[in-house]
Amino acid sequence: MPQQTIEVHTATFADLDTRTFHDLLKLRIDVFVVEQECPYPELDGRDLEPGTRHLWLTDGAVPLAYLRILADPGGVARIGRVLVAPYARGGGHAGRLMTEALALVGDRPCVLEAQSYLVDFYARHGFTVSGPEYVEDGIPHTPMRRDPAR
Repeated sequence: MPQQTIEVHTATFADLDTRTFHDLLKLRIDVFVVEQECPYPELDGRDLEPGTRHLWLTDGAVPLAYLRILADPGGVARIGRVLVAPYARGGGHAGRLMTEALALVGDRPCVLEAQSYLVDFYARHGFTVSGPEYVEDGIPHTPMRRDPAR
């Protein structure tokens, strides 16, 4: 099967068509709820917020990596729901997605709640640990922050 060109997409919720939102939500549920065995309310209402940006990579029409950027109070951007489909891992997609996300974030401070085994990955994108490790849904997490370059 010939390799498709990987494309980057960005949209607000209002700009997402129903099929795309379905496919992105299915991927999020497949990874976080099913694969990681974390039964939690995936639909938290934040996807709908006007300041939220959905970023994803596709190979053809199929989404293979995703994250969302939320607008937190005080002008802080919050990156979350970062994932790569199991079959696409190891291809550098998470790094590309983070690079695209940080270009959108620009010079705003940015926070995220890293699964602790990924702290080094996020550190390569300029994030530093900003608080103690904690366990959420049975998975160790570490809060991280990236401040604008001065």
